[in-house]
Amino acid sequence: MFPASATLASPSINSESSTQMVRVLVVDRSAYTRFTLSKSLRQTPGITIAGLAQNGEEALAMIPQVRPDVITLDAQAPHHDGLSTLRTLMVRYPLPVVILSNLNRESTHETVEALTCGAIDFVAKPSARTNVATVIVELIAKIRTAAAARVLPATYVEPPHVDAHKPKHPRPLRKQDKVVVIGASLGGPRSLQRLLMNLPSELPATFVIVQHLQNGFTESLAKQLDDVSPLAIKEAQLGDTLKAGAALLAPGGLHLTFDDNHLVVLNKSNVMNGVRPSVDVTMGAVARRYGDAALGVILSGTGNDGVNGAAMIRKFGGRVLVEDEDSSTMSELPHSVRQAGHADLIVSIEEMANALIKMINN
Repeated sequence: MFPASATLASPSINSESSTQMVRVLVVDRSAYTRFTLSKSLRQTPGITIAGLAQNGEEALAMIPQVRPDVITLDAQAPHHDGLSTLRTLMVRYPLPVVILSNLNRESTHETVEALTCGAIDFVAKPSARTNVATVIVELIAKIRTAAAARVLPATYVEPPHVDAHKPKHPRPLRKQDKVVVIGASLGGPRSLQRLLMNLPSELPATFVIVQHLQNGFTESLAKQLDDVSPLAIKEAQLGDTLKAGAALLAPGGLHLTFDDNHLVVLNKSNVMNGVRPSVDVTMGAVARRYGDAALGVILSGTGNDGVNGAAMIRKFGGRVLVEDEDSSTMSELPHSVRQAGHADLIVSIEEMANALIKMINN
């Protein structure tokens, strides 16, 4: 029988081999899953197994000895469950984490919460409809990406929970109100939470959020963001209207634009920059329709989806605010926007709410 927990010999952290290899700690309640993952990862060039743990408690005890670069974490791990383990990790051992999750409603909620707590990405565990080999290939790619992430040490602070019984009162847009498009990719949910929890509902602005996330997860993200933000946040639906004090989140798998009556249009047109929804698509649509009333915000992410959108916003008279590379979990997207010359202001995520409030009110 495969052992419940095993630790492999650990080379010196300063050795040449360790700088070339991504050391992975696999945490999963299932011995079969641990065996399958470790076998596949050992056979992958550039990746080695730092250790195996059957729950979060074991993993936390092992980390100082095995010194992983990336952790794969079972979202439903027992004895110090996945979310509790992740929160402790972000404080004690801030390391890149890829979540492994089942595809059901409860797991979807837990996975999205893990992303807002600091996990880099997630992979759905194999099901009757998915091929194990396909899942392994996806996991390997996400481990490699996660290894390049910047996970800053932080004291975990429970985000404020907005009183569910206290009504929020979005109002119709006025001509002078701003339309703010927020674009994010990997690492974005955590940045989104930090930003939106600090924006007052009385701002003369409406918000449109494009977060690269697959279908089925954006609804949960919108609900979780709504729980901690003074803004009224929901997943966008066809025909929705923009309102001040509110935010619409683009659904996974659909581009978000607007028609001549300023109503939300959702479509499955071709992917842009390899993604759908696309930050470029929504920023471009808002820039053309709202001109100098449009503002762009670029948060943590990979790739270049958002570079052209930021350019469009500035072309039509709007301004662009970018999360700085030091506070971004993944800095490729903010770096690309800055390098292209499309950033009017660059600030840390801790300073972003105040900077955006000033930009809206200016």
